[in-house]
Amino acid sequence: MKTKLKGKYVIGYDGYDHVLLKNAEVVYEDDTIIYVGKNFPGEVDAMIDTGNAVISPGFIDLNALGDIDHDILHLEAGANRQKNLLWSERYIEKGHHEVMTEEEEAFKSLYAYSQLILHGITTAMPITSVFYKRWAETYEEIAAAAQHAGNLGLRLYIGPSYQSGIRVVQPDGTIKLYWDEQAGKEGLQKAVKFVEEFDGAFDGLVRGMLAPERIECQTAESLKQTKYYSEKLGVPIKLHAAQGSFEYHTIVKEHGATPIQYLYDLGFLGSQTGIPHAHFISGYSEAMAGQGDDLRLLKETNTTVIHCPLIIGRHGSALETYAKYKRAGINLALGTDTFPPDMFQNIRTGSMLSRIQERDVDDCSYADFFRSATLGAAKFLGREDLGRIAVGAKADIIAIDLDGFYMGVLDDPIRTMFASGTGRDVKLSIINGRVVMKDQKIPGLNLNEIKDKGQLYFDKMKKGYLERDYQQLSETELFPASLKIVESI
Repeated sequence: MKTKLKGKYVIGYDGYDHVLLKNAEVVYEDDTIIYVGKNFPGEVDAMIDTGNAVISPGFIDLNALGDIDHDILHLEAGANRQKNLLWSERYIEKGHHEVMTEEEEAFKSLYAYSQLILHGITTAMPITSVFYKRWAETYEEIAAAAQHAGNLGLRLYIGPSYQSGIRVVQPDGTIKLYWDEQAGKEGLQKAVKFVEEFDGAFDGLVRGMLAPERIECQTAESLKQTKYYSEKLGVPIKLHAAQGSFEYHTIVKEHGATPIQYLYDLGFLGSQTGIPHAHFISGYSEAMAGQGDDLRLLKETNTTVIHCPLIIGRHGSALETYAKYKRAGINLALGTDTFPPDMFQNIRTGSMLSRIQERDVDDCSYADFFRSATLGAAKFLGREDLGRIAVGAKADIIAIDLDGFYMGVLDDPIRTMFASGTGRDVKLSIINGRVVMKDQKIPGLNLNEIKDKGQLYFDKMKKGYLERDYQQLSETELFPASLKIVESI
């Protein structure tokens, strides 16, 4: 089955970098691209004319939201109220439990993955919250997630998360780590089992990964075992590290090293290790301790930094800076890590934050960030067949509509679509040669029904915070409205 795509612009790949072709076409046979150019000489079985659009490699989201976003409850909570959103020590001691049913946990990934597809994500490495879990992700919910991805046609790198500890709030408001090392060991074994059973499933769309939760919630032994199994199974690791003050200063206090130095000393860093968010490093403006050159360690070990500019920007932080990391030779990928999973918004935000600090656009242009969302991510995955439109690459392709009036005038298509566009301008998504979305519709899915179920899930999740709050605040105290709610004026 040969299919030809035509469009005003095609972002091709010349073997070194993305390049732009005008009034061009892409032909793929089954799941593989066989031609990129202007006049395909052969016959095709089907043709899709995208019109005034940019035909682009699909986005690779290495920290994609795999559930229904809790961060809308966190992003405007002040420093003191953030504590109320963590688990209380009392909640742990009385016996914590699953807030959601197994069916609800299975549903959340269907909701999340449909959002990813609608926004032009063709390969995802998901993350889900453990704020409302009994501990970490279960094997069953991730198995259900893999099934949803296979049915939808989403390319996925996934595995159940695991942890040996979690942050809890004591009655006096101080935060400490509560440990259950046995749970961490059992979680790692379940993750290994998942990789052994699911890696390569659904015609290779679903691949395994190891996903230890935040660095401060891991023992040194768990991290060493994770690295061992990553090498044994040939799968990537994703570990959240160097992402906040509590974590950073806890690691420095306990181990006498920054989180990045600590991971380096353990032998944990490497080409198969991806670190979201990796901005809280030695020399960072909020780091009150810690010596060394973390950027050098990341570069030396070929570790990938998964930059999530929108979520950390919403919480008042930023990489210092994207341009500096790029100039240091560090492989940079992107993650959305929040709702909406809009790579356009992330690229805009990331470029802006770097420009503000650098006072220059060099090494932090929209094109630089686009490379991170495609080529940089593919490099981390070890996939020369992803993140590019080239002969021999997988047919993971999206079309971004340029016809919208609000897009404004067209200059350079890269600048225009990232300055003015959103994920909603993605009008076609093809993954592994299969059309998985067209005109913001996903075959076989009733998006209105999924939206309604998603709201019910969120409402239940929100109430779970009340039980865990160390001060037992009322719902209106814990989640104050932006504006005063009145009956009349």
